Amino acid sequence: MESSVKTDSKGRKKVYNACMEPCAIEKGMRLIGGKWKGSIIYHLKDEPVRFNDLSRMLGGATKKMVDQRLKELEEEGMVIRKVISDRPIAVTYELTDFGRSALKILDDLKVWSETHNIEISK
Repeated sequence: MESSVKTDSKGRKKVYNACMEPCAIEKGMRLIGGKWKGSIIYHLKDEPVRFNDLSRMLGGATKKMVDQRLKELEEEGMVIRKVISDRPIAVTYELTDFGRSALKILDDLKVWSETHNIEISK
C-alpha cells in the first residue's frame, strides 16, 4: 500500500501507510548500491574476470575493498568465485543469473549519470 500525506481540517499533516521497513527501492539500493558494488557487477558483465584484473579495472578501490565487496556479492548470490589455480592461487569472478538481472538497472543509471553530468564531491 502506498504511503501518503494528508492535511486535516486544522491544517496538520498526517502520514498514512508510512513505511515501517525498507521499501523495495531501498532494498535494491542496499544490495547493489554499496561502494564499488555496481562497478564490480558492471565489469563482470561480459566474462569471468580474475581478481587482480578486476582490481586494476577499479583504479580507485583498494584490493581490500574489492575483496570485501566481492565477498558480499558472493554471499548475496550475485557473483560466483571460481578457483582456477591452486599454486599460485588464482580465482575468477563471474555473475550469476541474479547478478546479471541488475545489469539493465546499472546501464540505465550509467546513462542517466552521463546525461546529467553527475559529479561527486570528494
